[in-house]
Amino acid sequence: MKRFYKAARVTGDGPFGVALDGRPLRTPARALLAVPTAALAAGIAAEWQGQGDEILPRTMVLTGLANAAIDRVAADPAAFADGLAGFAANELLAYRADAPPALVARQAAEWDPWLAWARGRYDVDFRLVTGIIHAPQPPATLARIAAAYRALDAFRLAALHPVVTIAGSAVIGLAVVEGVMDADTAWAAGHLDELWQAEQWGKDPLAEAGHRERQGELAAAVGLLQLL
Repeated sequence: MKRFYKAARVTGDGPFGVALDGRPLRTPARALLAVPTAALAAGIAAEWQGQGDEILPRTMVLTGLANAAIDRVAADPAAFADGLAGFAANELLAYRADAPPALVARQAAEWDPWLAWARGRYDVDFRLVTGIIHAPQPPATLARIAAAYRALDAFRLAALHPVVTIAGSAVIGLAVVEGVMDADTAWAAGHLDELWQAEQWGKDPLAEAGHRERQGELAAAVGLLQLL
């Protein structure tokens, strides 16, 4: 799409919008784009203002996540929350290798503290599983994780979707939204096995390109959370 406006500016005093040459920005579903904070609105306006002669949606991550929050998540936030909480049934941090010893030790060193954090914050206990065979997690744990996700608003849920799906962990998502885990730590924890393998055998250039893209998506989502 060719650029059709000169200036993007924040409007309103809560909720906040963005106007392109005075015309309010709308979502793909034609709803008014209204966000809860001036900081997020300013970030979205900066994305639109920073476009060149052509509009490149892939460069406007905040806009895309805000659109998703309004058009997709807000219609049924409980169902969306349950989808993210469902990752707890196969919680990455609870699935451990049985060998080699160096990997077993790395997983314990980097994952045990976050399971301990979840235990203290949400009163949950995950059953550690060795190998790839599924083992059910305690129903009370799954219920409490689901309740934690259901307590979040549509914008936080939209931002957590890439975090949880890329990291593969409901616990990592909660640690991120609580502000106790940053984007780099979330990426490293969610890809511990892959990073360890790369240390042993070297990096795959093709895989690295995909990793950089996904890591950027995760970091952008964490950036949105910091603007709420």
